[in-house]
Amino acid sequence: MSIPGKPTERLVARADADSASAGLSLDEHARRSRLAQRRADKWLISGSILIGTAALGVFGLPLFLYGIRLLRRAQRDGLTVRPMLVTLLGYLVIVDAALNTVGWALDLVAHHTLLARVLLNGWGNMFDAGYFWHYNELWVGGAAGPGEKAWEVGLILTVFSMRIAAAIGFLQMKRWGQQWMIITCWLGVVIWVGYVFNMTMYADVRYAGTVFPVIGWWLYDIFYISPFLAIPYLHTVNREIFSD
Repeated sequence: MSIPGKPTERLVARADADSASAGLSLDEHARRSRLAQRRADKWLISGSILIGTAALGVFGLPLFLYGIRLLRRAQRDGLTVRPMLVTLLGYLVIVDAALNTVGWALDLVAHHTLLARVLLNGWGNMFDAGYFWHYNELWVGGAAGPGEKAWEVGLILTVFSMRIAAAIGFLQMKRWGQQWMIITCWLGVVIWVGYVFNMTMYADVRYAGTVFPVIGWWLYDIFYISPFLAIPYLHTVNREIFSD
């Protein structure tokens, strides 16, 4: 049965109806919903942090999936929790921004560490020779691929930090979070076009002698498109579900 009124009024009315059918007061329903959301977010945040480090991603994925399972269970129980699509898109953007920030920060300021020399040089040997060719021979150290340092400095200090902040507000169902998600996802389109063009123009440096030259190009350049998936939803979602 449909409930008349604005979307926010319908959510409250639906929660009231679900609570009444379950023998719960509205306040008790809201309390249980908050606890369920908080419990799921603890697992989702822990998993996202580990996935965002790249090296520990294999340990973070099970935690993240368990958090999704808790959220789905709360929805089946009739509790009022964050929509699943908002959860998936918000954490996807956080993980994407964290992966780029951590990887590039290692190359920018920690290029002489054992971890960076193993992971980044291994990446360079397999996929992107910019992280293998003349590595640590520039005056700032790290990757010597043409244009790479400009992308690192510019995007770590601007777009990626902005995207993490926007995704946090988005997951809190704040209207500013939804608005800044739109802005930063479109900035991601600009980044992808510029970075792919840079990589392609210097293909003789970036892919010469790598184990997976063409396949590698597709693997990680297509992965960068993933935040674009949020753009249609962000432009079509009912903004009234987000609060001021």
